[in-house]
Amino acid sequence: MSVQTAQPAAGLATPAYPPAQHFIGGRWEDPTSGKTSPSVNPATEEAHTQIAAGGAEDVDKAVRAAHDAFRGKDWRRMAPSQRGKILWKLADLIDEQRANLALLETLDTGKTLFDSSKIEIPLVAEIFRYYAGWCTKIEGGVVPLPGNAMGLTLRDPVGVCGLIVPWNFPMLLATWKVAPALACGNTVVLKPSEKTSLTALWMAKLGSEAGLPPGVLNVVTGPGSQAGMALVRHPLVDKISFTGSTEVGRMIQKEAAATLKRVTLELGGKSPNIVFADADQKAALRGATTGIFYNKGEVCAAGSRVLVDRKIYDQFLEALKADTAARTVGPPTDKNTRMGPVCNKAQYDSVLAAIEKGKAGGARLVAGGQSLREKFGKGFFIEPTVFADVDPASPIAQEEIFGPVLSVIPFDSPEQALEIAHNTRYGLAAAVWTRDIGKALSLARDLRAGTIWINAYNLYDPGLPFGGFKESGFGRDLGKDAISAYTESKSVWVNLD
Repeated sequence: MSVQTAQPAAGLATPAYPPAQHFIGGRWEDPTSGKTSPSVNPATEEAHTQIAAGGAEDVDKAVRAAHDAFRGKDWRRMAPSQRGKILWKLADLIDEQRANLALLETLDTGKTLFDSSKIEIPLVAEIFRYYAGWCTKIEGGVVPLPGNAMGLTLRDPVGVCGLIVPWNFPMLLATWKVAPALACGNTVVLKPSEKTSLTALWMAKLGSEAGLPPGVLNVVTGPGSQAGMALVRHPLVDKISFTGSTEVGRMIQKEAAATLKRVTLELGGKSPNIVFADADQKAALRGATTGIFYNKGEVCAAGSRVLVDRKIYDQFLEALKADTAARTVGPPTDKNTRMGPVCNKAQYDSVLAAIEKGKAGGARLVAGGQSLREKFGKGFFIEPTVFADVDPASPIAQEEIFGPVLSVIPFDSPEQALEIAHNTRYGLAAAVWTRDIGKALSLARDLRAGTIWINAYNLYDPGLPFGGFKESGFGRDLGKDAISAYTESKSVWVNLD
């Protein structure tokens, strides 16, 4: 593993920040408390701007704005083609602002500027365009009824949607929820992580510029324990969609039960990357490293367990060790950096604690395993880390670490690989690497996970739904499934006599 100097790239643009306010009812609003909180750059550990510290009163104001906008006719009754044009215009504005949005994302999260600008922000625009196309295709049907009657089915928007998203992919995961919710005619209150709120605020402002009526897309910033839970509990919120930890997901489901809100939860994962002896090992190696080191492992679907056929175990492990050692860690704004710092101090401490558990638990450390904070002088930098000969029942093979830590486990048969893969409480994603398409499809059928990649990893498309089995949650983002998630089915019986 190589280490870059801690100097940012020369000539870095000065970011354009949103004000330290909420966006409610189509305009910037001061927090009721008058307080702000810092947005911290994980590469420097310094605040690079401030955000509004919102609470229950701010959430109530935003929810009432969304409720009024939903009851009005400007959005819900707007011609679907016009809604589509507005979402398409929003995508165009995001493309125009890509450089600034990507820089803000990198300064907030520690992800590389390449990932922000070349992968994630372009995908945000693509998702808005995908759902712009859905606006004119949300249809009902006709059902034959006995006698002289006609049955109609309609799809109505759910209403006010409270959307709560985490800090690992701030704008991208917000778009997974905002775009289909708006396409269906709902109104939205978005609560981003207080650690990474900047691009969500700009999304709401750009939406207003694109033509969203006031109150259709609102953003309240602040702690999840205050602003987030106030949103979950609010009686005028009809649906909650949450992406985050399984533990918080349980709390949200419990709180939402009081008002019988519809709930979608996309939660944690401990996804297996299964490599057979007949796989293209070079491609599988890329999939294994990308699966865990992309975005520093701060990915719900990270391939944090690599299951390797014992026939190739030693050689694959050596290749994995070499690839990991060559991975460049450094300032995320440097074009040569392949992995930046983890997002925040709490996560930094948590990842290092997990590494220590791995060392104490008998797993063999073959790469990384150390903090790089002292080498850089500051910043939440951690070496990409690989453990071999990991016990499938050990904590590092069972617990979601949410960092650049990989557990490598050998297997002797497809049946054993499937058993190990299922030996967690999660079921978010998995991958199978083999040239035998029959074996691959058989495992894809049997794996209890919401997304299965075959000879690939970490690839996404707006048309493919994403979500989990077991304690990885329920409901789906993206694809046609998200249209169902943000609409209600209504039956109309017409007596023709």
